[in-house]
Formats: sequence, structure tokens, C-alpha cells
Amino acid sequence: MSTSDTGARRARPSAESRKARFVTGSIPRHVMLMTLMGAIGLMSIFLVDLADLWFISMLNRVESTAGLGYAGTLAFTNLSIVMGISIAAGALVSIHMGRKLRVRARKYATSSLAVAMGTALVLTLVMELFPHAVLGLMGAKGAALHEATVYLRIVALGFPLLAGAILFSFTLRAVGDPMRSMYVTLTVAVTNAVLDPVFIFGLGMGIAGAATATVTANILSFLAGWHAMSRRHGMMSNPSRMQLKRDAGGIARIAIPVTLTQLATPALVAYFMYAASRFGDQTVAAATIINRLVPVFFGVVFSLSSAVGPIIGQNFGAGQMRRVRQTYLTGLGFAAVYTLIMAAVLFIFRYRVPGWFSASGEAAALIVYFCTFLSWSWIFTSGQFVSQAAFNNLGKERWSTMFNWARAIFGTMIPVEIAARYMGAKGVFAGSAAGSALIGLLAVLAAWSLIHRLARQEAA
Repeated sequence: MSTSDTGARRARPSAESRKARFVTGSIPRHVMLMTLMGAIGLMSIFLVDLADLWFISMLNRVESTAGLGYAGTLAFTNLSIVMGISIAAGALVSIHMGRKLRVRARKYATSSLAVAMGTALVLTLVMELFPHAVLGLMGAKGAALHEATVYLRIVALGFPLLAGAILFSFTLRAVGDPMRSMYVTLTVAVTNAVLDPVFIFGLGMGIAGAATATVTANILSFLAGWHAMSRRHGMMSNPSRMQLKRDAGGIARIAIPVTLTQLATPALVAYFMYAASRFGDQTVAAATIINRLVPVFFGVVFSLSSAVGPIIGQNFGAGQMRRVRQTYLTGLGFAAVYTLIMAAVLFIFRYRVPGWFSASGEAAALIVYFCTFLSWSWIFTSGQFVSQAAFNNLGKERWSTMFNWARAIFGTMIPVEIAARYMGAKGVFAGSAAGSALIGLLAVLAAWSLIHRLARQEAA
């Protein structure tokens, strides 16, 4: 008997965890439940990022706020890479669960964990050895560079553990356990929320305290995910070199294009910060606040894209294209309604938002400008997120790569350069919003065309 089979028998997974649960039942119910469970955990992480910014802003040092923005962009790079690997793991696990190949799904989950943590470890070494070089590429300098370096060198120590926790979150959704997936991410939020004020103010650690709280949260989140995947579902085994070699091709086939897709976002954010830095620390502070504000208000959309993925994957694996199409349309509808509501909330509170983060002058004016005119563009970006979930689970991972990089280059860099020339600092934000809206609309049309074509093939 193999080691993996022995581990599976010890874990004694329930009958519910053995079957693909999304190939039957109400699609809207599955989408709502998966989104809700994912949103609670994911939104809690975004809220903690916002809380970090709020606590740091209470120090009344604009260089600390700017430094957090620079370093946070690099931390987001690690998150984006492991998200790519985790999305691949989730797709592989959900598809094989749909085909009733549970043992194969377990092996993919285990191999993906090793790949994700190993990749994150490499990033940790780069950030520890060359912090000034990578931060300098984004335009960080002076006191902001010093603050960013302090934060980055501490928070990078938790990259591998965060990678494991994120992968557990995605694979738990793939086996149909959104509740425990939520617990994994919720652990990060609760721990961070409790420790942030203790370390930042109680121990007088400043920005280093925020980073220390984050690393502590990563440790506890990893342990929660390991317990759920290993003991509750029996989906972790002892990976051998032969198993890793055998699984590497399947993981890489999805992970490489999806990771390239995910990397487009931190590249976009890094460029955004660089473009903002040309107009001074006030503009960088505004960009930092908006970059933290957007995930909190539109974070359910991020969760929705990862929620519909396993549902699409299981039904695609089971050959039920009618349910795939229904899942996609349900996701789009939910995203549109939610985004419009949140944009309206930002509009209503547009003059109060800057005060939440002690922003004044030019920074405050730019935040009000975003909340008034630009937040509405997220209805198109949310459609792109749902469409990329469809691409990733329907064998078109490269389409996700293409559209996300199109958003970074043609939807951000080019329009920002043009708009900033004529509109100044406001052009950085306006150009990004307009370009991203166009790319999002094109992604929705492409995904619908793909699903329609696959449905026709199934009917034939």
C-alpha cells in the first residue's frame, strides 16, 4: 500500500468530501454559497490590509504611507504568483473530482503545495538580498525607501507560509468545502487585526510592527489550512520526487499561463505606483489608499471569480456545458449588481473617505476624484475576473494571460501615459479606469463566445 493511500485511510474523509458536489443542485445557490464563504475570508484579508494602512496613517508620516504602498506592491507580487499556482491546483483538483478521480486530485493538491512554497521561498531570498534594488525600480527613494525596506524584509519571511495557506484555500474550495476555505483566510484577518495595534503602537515598532503581525498571521493560517486539507479531507500525501516529476507537467500547463496572468496585476500596480511617484509623495499616498480601498469595496468580486471557477471546472469535467453556461451568466449578473452598489456607496461617502486615512491636500482631492467618477469602471473589470475564471477552467488559460496583460499594457500603461500628459496626476487614475473598462468588456465577449462554442460541440 502506498504512503498516500495510507494517509487517506487515516484521514477517513466523509462521503460528502469524496464526491463532486457542484455537478448537481442549484447553480445560483452554489455560486452564492461559494462567493459568501470566500468573500468573508478574502474580504477580511483586504480589511486587514486597509487596517494596516489606517494604523500607519495614524503615525502622520506620509513617507510611511508611501513606503507601505511600495513594499505592499512587492508583497502582492508574491501573492499573485502563488495565486497562479493555487488557481492551477484548484482547477486540476476540481476537474479530477468531477471525473471521480479522487486519488489523482489528492496527488495534484500535494504536488502543487510543494511547488507553491518552493517558489515563494525563492522570492523571499530575492527580497531579503536585494530590497533596495527592487524598490528603487518603482521610484522609491529617501525616507519612503527606508520605510519600505524595513517592512519588506520582515514580511518576506512569511511568503512561503502564505503560499501554503492560499493554496489550501483554493483546493478546499475545489473539493467543495468553502466553509473551511473561509477559516483559512479568516485566520489571517483576525490575527492581524488583533496584533497590528499591539505591535505598531503598544510595542512602538511602527511599520515593522505591521509586518511582524502579518508574518504571525501567515503561520497560523498555514496551520489551519493544513489541518483542514490533511485531517478533514485526506487530500495531503507525502510527495515523492517521482510524483512531483509526474505532476509537474500538468501543474505547469495551467500554472505558467495563469501565473503570467496573475503577474500582470502587480506589474500594473508597480507601474501605477511609478507613474504616481512622478507627481510626488502626495500622489503616491493617494494611489496607496485607493489600492487598499478598492479590494475592500470590490473584494466580493475577487471572491466571486475564485468561487465560479470550481463550479465551472467540475461541470466541465462532467460534460455538463449547460450548467457551465448558467454558472458564467450567474457570476456576471452578481458581479454587475454588486459593483454598482459599491460604486454608489463610494460616491455617497466620497468627501469622508480621505479623512479616514488622514489624507489632505492633493491626496484627498485625488481620492475624491476616484470615488466620484472612476469607481464605476469596476463593473467591467469585475466581468473580466469572472471571464478569466471561465478561461482557467475551460482549457484556455492563455486567454487569461492575454487579457490580463492587455489590461496592464493597453488598459493601463498606454492610456495612463497619454492621460497624465494632459491631465497631470488625475490622468494617472483616469487613464487606468478607462483602459481597464475597455479590456474588461472584450474579455466578457470572448468568454461568452468560448462557452457558446463548447456548448455547440457538446450538443453535436
